[in-house]
Amino acid sequence: MDLDLSVARIEEAARTIDPVFLNTPQYADAQLNAALGRHVVVKVETANPLRSFKGRGADFFMGQVDPRSTVVCSSTGNFGQAIAYAGQRRGIAVDVFVPENVNPVKLARMRAFGARVTLAGADSAASEAAARDYIAGREGCVYVEDGKETAIAEGAGTIGVELIDAGPFDAVLVPVGDGALITGIARWMKDRAPATRIIGVCASGAPSMALSWRAGKPVTTERSDTIAEGIEVRVPVAESVDRLVALVDDMVLVDDSDLLEAMQLSVQTLGLLLEPSGAAGLAAIRVHEHAGDRLATVLTGSNLRPEHLAGLTR
Repeated sequence: MDLDLSVARIEEAARTIDPVFLNTPQYADAQLNAALGRHVVVKVETANPLRSFKGRGADFFMGQVDPRSTVVCSSTGNFGQAIAYAGQRRGIAVDVFVPENVNPVKLARMRAFGARVTLAGADSAASEAAARDYIAGREGCVYVEDGKETAIAEGAGTIGVELIDAGPFDAVLVPVGDGALITGIARWMKDRAPATRIIGVCASGAPSMALSWRAGKPVTTERSDTIAEGIEVRVPVAESVDRLVALVDDMVLVDDSDLLEAMQLSVQTLGLLLEPSGAAGLAAIRVHEHAGDRLATVLTGSNLRPEHLAGLTR
């Protein structure tokens, strides 16, 4: 398979990234499985200082950055947190550009990790444009794009290294934002467990990555409208789409109502609070039929907006 993602570098990441992000819980819960009617292993990526999976890839990438640089990125929140955390650990300055409607919980946490955060534009595409304008002509800045950088996907691929020990699986369902998570996991699985199908999950209100996978090229949508900010992508990254087409077996969509029900199911059965994008895999298992009875999914984040938290805990 001629891909820019490397199994050897995924192995390196598993040895070298901050141990606080590694060996996260993965298990099957009887009550959840009874509700879903399937054997499902959940990989819990919320039990770390970032409450999301993003630290794996960010830490692997930041380990390769000149510490005299300023790292600049755009984010809806979790990626910005991860870059800020890894930068703080290494003494690297970090600037994050976020949409004006950014989740206030994520905003506060990015700032707590030492990032300089700039609110710019109505969505992630606008904040990315602002970040690129900012670095134009500035020396000493490194722009990092989640989904484009191989090291970020390879760091995320360490989830596959761990998850495979709980298999075998007929399919692994993974939320899809910019695509680093699913392509990193898929790269490892296709090498070590090629019979396992890799299925991506997008929000119905932000289907650009699913549309791109089906078209075999980036498909931009005019707008996006979903509560799942972590997978709200309107303008796909071309490099990520190429990997997605090569590695992913299927893509499915879930509605916001499906995400809210999956969040509630997680609370009731697992006792875990998930943000909407973090529950996308569970939502897809609930509402779509998948070949095979042994499934796995990644619970990717738990940085909820206050209104979503209130809806789950009242």
